[in-house]
Amino acid sequence: MATVAGDIGGGVRPDLDKGLGLAGAIGFGAAVLAAILFVAYSVYNDSAQAGVHAYALLPFVLLFIALLIALGFEFVNGFHDTANAVATVIYTNSMPANIAVVWSGFFNFLGVLLSTGAVAFGIVSLLPVELILQVGSDAGFAMVFSLLIAAIIWNLATWWWGIPNSSSHTLIGSIIGVGVCNALLHGRSGTSGVDWTQATNIGKALLFSPIIGFILSAIVFLGMKVLVKSKKLYEEPKDGLPPPWWIRALLIFTCTGVSFAHGSNDGQKGMGLIMLILIGTVPTAYALNRAVPAQYEQQFHTGTAKVEQVLTAHSNGVAAPQDVRGEVTHYLENKTSTPQTIPALGVLAGDIDRQIAEYGSLKQVPAAASKNVRNDMYLASEAIKHLTDGDSSPFKGDDAKALKDYKGSLDKATRFIPTWVKIAVAFALGLGTMVGWKRIVVTVGEKIGKTHLTYAQGASAELVAMATIAMADNFGLPVSTTHVLSSGVAGTMAANGSGLQMSTLRNMVAAWVVTLPVAMLLSGTLYFILSQVF
Repeated sequence: MATVAGDIGGGVRPDLDKGLGLAGAIGFGAAVLAAILFVAYSVYNDSAQAGVHAYALLPFVLLFIALLIALGFEFVNGFHDTANAVATVIYTNSMPANIAVVWSGFFNFLGVLLSTGAVAFGIVSLLPVELILQVGSDAGFAMVFSLLIAAIIWNLATWWWGIPNSSSHTLIGSIIGVGVCNALLHGRSGTSGVDWTQATNIGKALLFSPIIGFILSAIVFLGMKVLVKSKKLYEEPKDGLPPPWWIRALLIFTCTGVSFAHGSNDGQKGMGLIMLILIGTVPTAYALNRAVPAQYEQQFHTGTAKVEQVLTAHSNGVAAPQDVRGEVTHYLENKTSTPQTIPALGVLAGDIDRQIAEYGSLKQVPAAASKNVRNDMYLASEAIKHLTDGDSSPFKGDDAKALKDYKGSLDKATRFIPTWVKIAVAFALGLGTMVGWKRIVVTVGEKIGKTHLTYAQGASAELVAMATIAMADNFGLPVSTTHVLSSGVAGTMAANGSGLQMSTLRNMVAAWVVTLPVAMLLSGTLYFILSQVF
């Protein structure tokens, strides 16, 4: 039964206490068990096909624990962030709460499955280069466990307090914390442990997305008032009754779109981390993409020849050092090139091409060499990204195009996501959507504005959130569903003159401000402890 909720201007709160029922709970438990067994079988099958056998139990135990923690992060992300997608349809009586969360979970699932993968590797690029190259080492496991556990702890804390907070923001803070701590442990400046160019790009996306959500939602709401004169659209729901069919269809459509976009964007963060775990633990099966097209090797050879010519022309007659990998790694760690950096990159490109030609194809790279080939490709790709970035780059026109095309061919071999990883993350995010959503839903539905959420306000906020997240996905940038949608609701309240509950907004802003330092401190501390343990 509906109960009166004074927090929403005397309106009627929807029934938030109806669960999935016995059959739903059994189905939920069966889905969780099936997902865990599916992950275990997929890793075993891929390893067996690559000729890897578990002679030592400990690495595979660590692998399985790391995968469960990574999927646990996506599960928590599901019930923490996706509550925002369902709040509007629940508080406008467009869908019952128990049906809305299942509906949203399904479209989160689809969003993950159909995602591009660009965001996944954008997140990974924030990690220190030496930890990515040694991700299967003790330090690599300490890194993965630290950043994931820190992100889960802070997500659960903000969920418990009912504060809409960004899982993306939390994860990025955790990654930066590990990078800074790793640099300090190796006697370097803390600022050298992070790709600050990538961090700045991601930070801008996280900073401007709530501002965009607030402003655009207000504009859409005001535009709707001018163009659509139906009075019912701007009234709060009456007596628990659903809205007129066309309004209801619009709200369900926007909920569906936000859920799909959330899955497409947020699901990729877990994918990138899972790929790091797999590459570090079972490099024979996952270090290289052995499913590249048949013509890949020839195209790669042609591209390498062009790049070698370009790099030779820009070397100014300087010879490459003996340790070309060390030179390129030093450049990536410090973001400062020397006269030997470009010639070293040219030699490294030639070495990669000769290795692949020697083995015949990526499929035939032997187990012992696969991780080294991948690391060389990763070094070359990241070095090209930084050398061609910005107006100060020495490479222009056709030279820049040749380098970027070559980088694309390197990424095809190293930046791939197996289908089973997408399915596993989709399950984790989708199932997470179906539990624990109530705390954040109540905040979004009742505690942002001083009046009950109207149909037009809910539709405006979700239309903007859906479009913003979808665009960010295309650009490979992570944004926060939480920030975009909750700020969108606030924008419509302000535009309508409904008034805002400043205590809630203060909590949201405070959480936004402290998330980065808290996540950095948590992950850095955990990394220091675990690096000693491992």
